[in-house]
Amino acid sequence: MIIVMKPDVNKQQINNVISLVENHGLKTHLSCGDQVTIIGVVGDKSKLSKCNIELLGGVEKIVPVTESYKLANKKFHTTSSTVKVRDVVIGGDQFTIMAGPCAIESEKQIIETAHAIKKSGATMLRGGAYKPRTSPYSFQGLEEEGLKYMATAREETGLPIVCEVISLQSVETAYKYVDMFQIGARNMQNFYLLKEIGKTKTPVLLKRGLSATIDEWLNAAEYIMSEGNENVVLCERGIRTFETATRNTLDISAIPIIKQKSHLPVIVDPCHATGKRAYVNPLSKASIAVGADGLMIEVHPNPSVALSDGPQSLPPDEFDKLCNELRPFSKLVGKNL
Repeated sequence: MIIVMKPDVNKQQINNVISLVENHGLKTHLSCGDQVTIIGVVGDKSKLSKCNIELLGGVEKIVPVTESYKLANKKFHTTSSTVKVRDVVIGGDQFTIMAGPCAIESEKQIIETAHAIKKSGATMLRGGAYKPRTSPYSFQGLEEEGLKYMATAREETGLPIVCEVISLQSVETAYKYVDMFQIGARNMQNFYLLKEIGKTKTPVLLKRGLSATIDEWLNAAEYIMSEGNENVVLCERGIRTFETATRNTLDISAIPIIKQKSHLPVIVDPCHATGKRAYVNPLSKASIAVGADGLMIEVHPNPSVALSDGPQSLPPDEFDKLCNELRPFSKLVGKNL
């Protein structure tokens, strides 16, 4: 439930409510907006049945929350959140582009890509050091060696780095190198992994599962947030449908739905959604139009020889063209690119 405080509430009254709730074994989440202060309550509400909270000083009303996710819910946090990754802000009036190869193949490849994407306007470098592939015979990534290459690319360009983690062991290793963890579609409901990620303060990019509903996606974010890590960014990357013309089906409608249901920033990955570079440009523009806070774009110096996802990766010149074409779109919706 949500406890909405009166506009003239003072700090002592807020603390009185929080103390009462927490003394009954429930957790609270305080959100102080410009016009309203709310206290989110997480736990068994029946423990408060005889407390008459609505009679406490400063309390205006109590609002029940029917959704199972609380911390990710916009009812708990009425203003849209931003997530800071080093000096990069995701959300708000910023439009963030993360770019880089699907898989880190060599130090030369990742550094060359990093310089190219920064020149075009990307503000974060993405790359895969751990690659959970459908086939066990496909390239599985360079693991820690790849993370070291990414760290070198960050030193040369200043770009914060984001990399997928797939296990507790990979989290422990990547923690030493990356600025943002990525949870891939296949691990969106790996709840143990989500809880372990939640125990860190490292920002998290949470991709939507292959067949996950929006509520399941938000509940996955809740697993992370409930452990104390509120630095979560959602990523729509396409879902599995009956359609075979594209690799997946980009659920463009998910963006405004998320914006209505949750305060968390949300970005779009049009490369994994379609599997074809020809569709990346128009879907990137559509993502801006429906309110996305950013994009994740796969860029490779030579996609024809890429060890992973070459057909959906953009060469640097096409990425540069894309960024130039996106700027007027982002300006139109009040976002800075």
